[in-house]
Amino acid sequence: MSPAASPRRLSPPRQRFVDRAPACLCGLLLVSAAAFGAASTAKSGAPPRFEDVTQVVSVQVPVEVVGRDGRPVRGLTAGDFEVFDEGQRQQLRSFRVVDLDTLEPAGEPLGSLSLEAQQLDPSARRHFLLLFDLSFARPATVLRAREAARDFVLHSLRPTDLAAIATYSLQTGPRLVVTFTPDRAQLARGILSLGLDNVQDMVKADPLRFVIAPPSAAEAAGAGTQVRPDSRRPVEQVVRENLEVLRRLVERADRAYSNDLVKNYLKTLSDLAKVLDAVHGRKHVILFSEGFDSRLLIGHDPYGAEADVDNAHVESGEVWAVDNDSRYGNTQLQGELRRMVRDFKRADCVIEAVDIAGLQARGDATDDNREARPNGEEELFEMAHETGGELLKDTNDFRAQLDRILSRSTVTYLLTFERSDLKSDGAFRRLEVKAKVPSGARLSYRAGYYAPRPFRQLDPLAKVLLASDGIASAAPRSDLDVNVLVSPFRAQPKRAYVPVIVEVGGPSLVAGHKSDKLNVEIYAYVSDSHGQMQDFFTQRVAVDLKKSGNSVLGSGLKYYGHVDLPAGEYRVRILVRDIESGRTGVQSAALSIPAYEAGEPALLPPFFIDSRGGWLMVRERTAKEAGKQAVVYPFTVNGEPYIPAALPALGGGEQAKLCLVAYNLGAGNIALQGKVVGADGVPLAGGSLELVARTSTGVSGLDKLLATFKPTGLEAGRYTLQVAVTDPRTGRRGLSSVPFQVLR
Repeated sequence: MSPAASPRRLSPPRQRFVDRAPACLCGLLLVSAAAFGAASTAKSGAPPRFEDVTQVVSVQVPVEVVGRDGRPVRGLTAGDFEVFDEGQRQQLRSFRVVDLDTLEPAGEPLGSLSLEAQQLDPSARRHFLLLFDLSFARPATVLRAREAARDFVLHSLRPTDLAAIATYSLQTGPRLVVTFTPDRAQLARGILSLGLDNVQDMVKADPLRFVIAPPSAAEAAGAGTQVRPDSRRPVEQVVRENLEVLRRLVERADRAYSNDLVKNYLKTLSDLAKVLDAVHGRKHVILFSEGFDSRLLIGHDPYGAEADVDNAHVESGEVWAVDNDSRYGNTQLQGELRRMVRDFKRADCVIEAVDIAGLQARGDATDDNREARPNGEEELFEMAHETGGELLKDTNDFRAQLDRILSRSTVTYLLTFERSDLKSDGAFRRLEVKAKVPSGARLSYRAGYYAPRPFRQLDPLAKVLLASDGIASAAPRSDLDVNVLVSPFRAQPKRAYVPVIVEVGGPSLVAGHKSDKLNVEIYAYVSDSHGQMQDFFTQRVAVDLKKSGNSVLGSGLKYYGHVDLPAGEYRVRILVRDIESGRTGVQSAALSIPAYEAGEPALLPPFFIDSRGGWLMVRERTAKEAGKQAVVYPFTVNGEPYIPAALPALGGGEQAKLCLVAYNLGAGNIALQGKVVGADGVPLAGGSLELVARTSTGVSGLDKLLATFKPTGLEAGRYTLQVAVTDPRTGRRGLSSVPFQVLR
């Protein structure tokens, strides 16, 4: 029966379900390997407990080499580099050259890139944080900066680049609006939302901040309808009014209060830098600001009228009348600035400061533009220069200046070494990189790294960034053993109902747990061929190991969720994490949704009927709970539900049952062909697939076939079963495949 054919939902039998709890933010740690004694505990039926840990930390050092001409230096090899950790030379574990000009040719969409480019290591990707200062800037300049920033994210970034949007204000401090993502449309929406009152409401729905508003063609083109305020006033007027409120708070402050404001500003930026350390790779922080009054930092002009008055007081012996802070600058602020710069360098962040006072609109003669403002150029220059960046000023051609900066980082040498002797104390360790480079070339690399520390001690925002980093890159990770099955069922005329089944292996879940409580976070995001996030869900699962330990250890956790998508090509990104330890599994799967209304044949992935059982089953929130129309459970044969396996595990002599779901094959006898392919893509002679029956579904154009598969002649390992179903009369054919493994 089609998923949309009935309002009732059937749940698979003989399985216990756990209802969803509210989503929780959690993240990743550095690469680690845990040794645990599962064998003895498994015999007793109790979940294994953590006994010993050998932590191997993989340290990745991205290095950029720029020649005298400002262009990246190419052609260097591993033998040209030396890496020192606290003065000790390290043996390179791996060496990789990432050249964006060859990896991702200009103008190519994300979906057309190779899988290597799409799953590029996070440390080799360029990260851009567009940070908007909403307090130390006038509304008119912020509005113009929004347009320059939007142009930058839509037209200057490379397909593998990740960007994020954040704001700073005196009321809230730094706030993440959109996380590091390849989704240019969501970034553009995030930029358009700056200054609106309801921004925080828009980001609450997505705990990782990928989706600020539902995607639509109109918004992608720049309409931004979903970020408009609930008001009849034009959006630009509302934004200007809200920004003006923030600005006046700064203007009304006297100097003593201004010192406190600036001190807090520098301190919170320093805290932001420490959080950004959680994101692997170099981060370019593009700071849009007019800066605070530089006199608070460096004092007044030594040759101006104020200096003459101070000199007169000194000559007359009235030293008490001289305000040293006014003359030389506030030493506490100078110390805070030095600490902030240090923390950004330690987090491998480069500040590219944009003095948005120089972004002038043509013919703009507003009072807002003519009003006098304190010069903030000095501290903006200091922030940028001391972190290795530049100050961009006095120009409307912001994109051209940033493009020049970007061209220097198109080649990255990724050096990796490992340490197994580090204490988990979070201490900072200094790095030094030496290289044989052409005369005059300049090396740029991270100043150091922090030793690991317990996951529970991480800042909540750091956990969000770590999680979003894993989703954005979709690079496989196997701290937790995760397998995924996705399949598009015909439902609405223009959209498919796509179940997402996530299996997490039991031994990997319980490894290292001392407590009887297990808390797991599941994130699922779907991106299209342009990198835009089209749908997502999140789930928190709380497990009592005293009650469910045997089920978890025996098979593991199996989650059933779904997304709704139109026809097209997608990638489903899954991240599962133990929220206490941060141990993580990341997997992704390609998803192709046909246009069912076109009437072309389509065969869904073969569904191996799971015969193992023993899973701790977790379902998504029901349609009734969500206030939506119910959808029938799609995994049925002759009205009887079954549970599909995400990664079928077959014994060498076992005969497995399959259900094949096909659309638009037509009437007549159906021929079934099967082929086993090895991990290297070479077809193998082993395995036998046989058609058992073509069942009656009662739904036009829908077929459900029962078949059996026996892994005859296959050794232990992982394989892919490729299946073809053909109507001999018409020649109409459906093709699909599914991975499986053969056990010893």
